[in-house]
Amino acid sequence: MGLLYLRHSMPRNAEVIRQWNILREIEASHWTTINELARKMEVTTRTIRRDLEALQLAGFPLFDELIEGKRHWKLDARPLKLLGNVGFTLSELCALYFSRTVLEALSGTPFSQDLHNAFLKLETVLTPRMRQFLDRLPTVLQAKAEPIKKKIIDSGKLEETVAKLLDATLRRRQTTIFYHSFSSNRTKEYLVEPYRLVYAEGGLYLVAYVPEYAEMRTFATERVKHLSLLDTTFEPTQGLSQELFSHSLGINQGKPESVKIEFAERVAPYVREREWHPSQRISEHPDGSVSVSLQVCLDRALTRWILGFGPLARVVSPSHLAERIVGELEGARERYALQADLDIENNTKKQDSSDHSVSSIPYGPDTSKEERP
Repeated sequence: MGLLYLRHSMPRNAEVIRQWNILREIEASHWTTINELARKMEVTTRTIRRDLEALQLAGFPLFDELIEGKRHWKLDARPLKLLGNVGFTLSELCALYFSRTVLEALSGTPFSQDLHNAFLKLETVLTPRMRQFLDRLPTVLQAKAEPIKKKIIDSGKLEETVAKLLDATLRRRQTTIFYHSFSSNRTKEYLVEPYRLVYAEGGLYLVAYVPEYAEMRTFATERVKHLSLLDTTFEPTQGLSQELFSHSLGINQGKPESVKIEFAERVAPYVREREWHPSQRISEHPDGSVSVSLQVCLDRALTRWILGFGPLARVVSPSHLAERIVGELEGARERYALQADLDIENNTKKQDSSDHSVSSIPYGPDTSKEERP
């Protein structure tokens, strides 16, 4: 009964994944048998035959040929000559096609229309039945888009800004930008030397050298109010790592410090199973808790991460980071205490008002009509 139950309860997604793997296996091995496929996929030969038939019906050019008394299966590349011209194998093209589910996490960015156009071109290489088959694959692979900054969605002007910044970056042209800073709540003019555009945390950022301050700075592109590309060019003098924000859990470039955080047993498995940062080192404790050591900058992203664990995380070092976390928690406590006091006051007023409006009808059964002895 157990085996029968597994077969009937197997998700249909498993069939799609298996057929996809069969297609990749046939293309990679050039010639393969049904028995070999059944062994690798860990299913019966009957299942493999059904899968091959389904792939053929989907339009994939599969055929079999008798070689030394055994039937071998192959993918006919002739109908797909265009793939060879661009250097794609069939499975590579298919993988790119259904990976649009991941790339659509960039929806709302200035690149979303370009991505859409690129996938329209990919579709011209695939037959309608192939596309129908591949459209089932994203149901087993999904990317949850990060929260996108509202201005990125609403403002058509941003595309023009990004295009100019890309031009300035590629051609190494000095640029003046009028940038609104949230920290100072004012708009200031900067002369910048654009180095790179980075998409992170739902937004697009410009990383540029600012001669006035002799340092690299990061600017949110949606807060660039105006920009002008100058005729003067620059030669990059600052080394820029491929991992631009390598010392941050977010999008900052601060100086790294040694950080140690202790996590309670309750969240230890969750903390242990992930790589939060390449520098992390995890130490186990007898009580089931764990300590995580990091080499990161003490930015807002680190603070948010620690606070996200609530009372289950404690900063061991450095002390000034621990003080910052305590300050955040105290601020939250005061805010909640103030709200609680207001709620109590409002409830008291409502109760007083209710008490004055209640009639003098007694509680319990009405005995006014009962005969008295």
